[in-house]
Order: sequence, then C-alpha cells, then structure tokens
Amino acid sequence: MNKSIAQLQDELIEVFSFLDDWEDKYSVIIDYGKQLPAFPEEFKRDEFIVKGCQSRVWVVGQKMENGEIHYHADSDAIITKGLVALVLSIFNNQKPSEIIHANLDFFEKIGLGSHLTPTRANGLLEMIKRVKNIAQTFEKS
Repeated sequence: MNKSIAQLQDELIEVFSFLDDWEDKYSVIIDYGKQLPAFPEEFKRDEFIVKGCQSRVWVVGQKMENGEIHYHADSDAIITKGLVALVLSIFNNQKPSEIIHANLDFFEKIGLGSHLTPTRANGLLEMIKRVKNIAQTFEKS
C-alpha cells in the first residue's frame, strides 16, 4: 500500500527539519533532482513544458493499470530539477482524486516559500498546477 500524500509530506518535513542551514537544504533539493530517472528525449516537447517557469521544466504523467498516476519530469536548471523532484516525490503513484484534492503545505512548513525568488516560487506553483491538471485529465478518462 502506498503512503498517502500527507504521510509523504510529513516525511519530507522531517528530513528538512534536521537541517538548520539553507545551503544544506538546497543541497538536499539538488540531490532529489539528481535522483530523478532519465527523462525520455521524445517528451522534451513544448506541449509538456510547464508554463510560467523561468527555466525549462517538462512534466508528463501516465495512468497505470491500478489507476494511479506515475509522473516523469526534468528541468534544465539544477534547483528547479530538485523542486520538481520534490513535487513528484509527493504526488507520484497516487490516485487522480487524491492528487487533485491534496493540500500541499510542505513547502511553507520547511520555509521554502520565503527562500525562493518570486519567479522560482511562481514556477513551483505552476509545476504543482501542471501535476494536478494531468490528474484531472486522467480522472475524467
């Protein structure tokens, strides 16, 4: 059984709670990005780009046989790649309805919102919006 979105957020909050220094937190974010599986080149198309991000971010999702959505993502910027990896670590392999209705408070609880530039914070919101839009598409199908 998969962990719930709330459980996954709590685990990430715990990981970040052990880090006092923002350099350390950014290192963890970058490490998450490095752990993303290779992104297929055929998905590096405009239709999969997250609009509103300063750097290029691609997010695609596929509905699995069990009804859960598995996401793939990539970015051409290391911090942004880490941010999208954090988003996927919460939403990957969840049911569309759970993704759509999820309340993400993780980013605020670790203080990330106040440590991102306005354009990067907006990009993060757009990544979450894209993931939820993909879930809405699959919920209707």
